[in-house]
Amino acid sequence: MDDKALYELFLNGNKDAFEKIVIKHKDNLIYFIMRYVKNFETAEDLAQDAFVYMLFNKKEYDFKYSLKTYLYTIAKSRALNYLRREKRLIPLQEDLENKDSIEDIIFKEEIKENLRNAIRRMRPEYQVAIYLADIEKLSYREIGKILTKTSPQVKILIYRARRNLEEILKREEGKYHG
Repeated sequence: MDDKALYELFLNGNKDAFEKIVIKHKDNLIYFIMRYVKNFETAEDLAQDAFVYMLFNKKEYDFKYSLKTYLYTIAKSRALNYLRREKRLIPLQEDLENKDSIEDIIFKEEIKENLRNAIRRMRPEYQVAIYLADIEKLSYREIGKILTKTSPQVKILIYRARRNLEEILKREEGKYHG
């Protein structure tokens, strides 16, 4: 069952539907929030806050957007409010998986570490754009809703973020080969 159908059931009083929504999105939502707060327990708490907000404000969801976009928008707001309270912004960190031979794992880990280091040096706005576009695979429209930007602004942001990442990686590569 898709998210919108589950949400319809939830609106009609089906608590199991809400639980299915939580189970489906909880882990990725926590991972998304971790991009901002860098603390797993805090990210869990903020994700829970996002779900509680959705639970108590269920009529606010606009069905023209995906439920995931709505949920991530709430979560982003919670994370930014937390950071304002904590008066700090922490850069994005990548966490990718490996299941290959030892040589492949070592090689891939080196590449991933270089990528993580490059991403950490990017502006936080670029980090989030890269995450939403390339990891979460959200559309420009969905990203725009989360970041409160128009689709053209999102396109430009993602383009600039990717170019910035490429420049950082090329500079790093030049250090080792030059």
